[in-house]
Amino acid sequence: MTIFRTAMLQMLFKSAFLLASLWLPMTSCNKSMQDTPQPPGPTPVQNDIDVWITKADGSALLEKQSSVLGFTTTINNYPVITIDTTVSYQAVEGFGYTLTGGSAMLINRMDGSSRRQLLDELFRCDNPKMCVSYLRVSLGASDLDEQVFSYNDIPADQQDLSLQQFSLSKDTLHLIPVLKSVLQINPDIKIMASPWSAPLWMKSNRNSVGGSLLPQYYAVYAQYFVKYIQAMSAQGIRIDAVTVQNEPQHGGNNPSMVMSAAEQAQFVRDHLGPAFQAAGLDTKIVIWDHNCDNPQYPISILNDANARRFVHGSAFHLYNGDISALSTVHQAHSDKKLYFTEQWTGSNGTFRGDFLWHVKNVVIGSMRNWSVNALEWNLANDPGFRPHTPGGCTMCKGALTVSGNVVNRNVGYYIIAQASVFVPPGSVRIQSEGAERLHHVAFKRADGKRVMIVLNDSANAELFNIEFNGKKALTYLPAESAGTFVW
Repeated sequence: MTIFRTAMLQMLFKSAFLLASLWLPMTSCNKSMQDTPQPPGPTPVQNDIDVWITKADGSALLEKQSSVLGFTTTINNYPVITIDTTVSYQAVEGFGYTLTGGSAMLINRMDGSSRRQLLDELFRCDNPKMCVSYLRVSLGASDLDEQVFSYNDIPADQQDLSLQQFSLSKDTLHLIPVLKSVLQINPDIKIMASPWSAPLWMKSNRNSVGGSLLPQYYAVYAQYFVKYIQAMSAQGIRIDAVTVQNEPQHGGNNPSMVMSAAEQAQFVRDHLGPAFQAAGLDTKIVIWDHNCDNPQYPISILNDANARRFVHGSAFHLYNGDISALSTVHQAHSDKKLYFTEQWTGSNGTFRGDFLWHVKNVVIGSMRNWSVNALEWNLANDPGFRPHTPGGCTMCKGALTVSGNVVNRNVGYYIIAQASVFVPPGSVRIQSEGAERLHHVAFKRADGKRVMIVLNDSANAELFNIEFNGKKALTYLPAESAGTFVW
């Protein structure tokens, strides 16, 4: 009898939930039948909110919902997310990826038609699939290039104090051609550049792995940044911002370079900032560019009054620590911007686990903690997770897997698409509060529309209200799914 009763209860629950899901679209946009007499026949209803859903099991991928959802004054007891456009926070600069040298190589080697089609999909923001509005590139090689290089490669026992041997030649093969194509599609895209290492002859160990920048080369290395920005500008590519060093406390990558907070403060204060000023550059200087476990690193630099005047903001990754570290830095120096510049998805991850974690932390979490952008790691690699340098990342999974002209879209693609299609640059984060079991962030766009991204990472479907201007819309999210609501 116990088994029979349990089965019957499960059947009744499933039936009730199915009826509720069918009932929700109609009741969410009309007063109840008791409140308003209904004319005979179908009642015309107006949809107020468009909804796109991605499920962590992959059964729906940024799928527009056909149900009708509207605001009413009908009262119910379900949780409420209240949207208040009168309380605003940071302006959004964009969503996107790092266009690694390897990503650019794979894209550039596609045939012309396939390449144009892919770049249009990624960067032409009038399509319903994706809108990459922010790119990070490496200043020199990253570990996802085929080989290690800098723009001033000479024998390590020599030096080139006037940077006569400076050259962008490696980037002219693939990266610069792809960036030029991207800029033809979206001239307003923002580009940030990050160095993984200084040229080897400037480093304490004369090696691409680890080591630190020798103090006698601080001034020369500052001019190296200046030359890079000017050379990219001559190619028609504006570098909006640079970070001083990618992951300055991780010296085990190839390439990599360590830099303490005191060293970074000195370099920015006495060399990089003045060099940019003397050259008339408006490229922003961004510090840290490492994990959320050490907010004191950027805070200590910003506490230096002479360094902070050259610093535009701080950048973060989330391989360690908690995303709330961004708010810790904001509270200490609220006039400086915050950036979220990198988080990988790996070959050993799952779509379900990566999608839920990244939407919660990278998309919603970074935005709720004052970031002006949200970037996943590499845009593309091949089916063998190449290219990479010797000792570089062998497990980094691109948002795209590119094999010749064949492109597969991975979890990183849908993590960014869930926000980027709907939250263009210039959107402003606004207040969203309530429904503690759900993760959410809301924006007001320049066109006046409101956007809310909601994540339900629980194993059960969640019913909730969106409250706006004194009215509510009752809706729900399936278990383990993200929804983007636009009205």
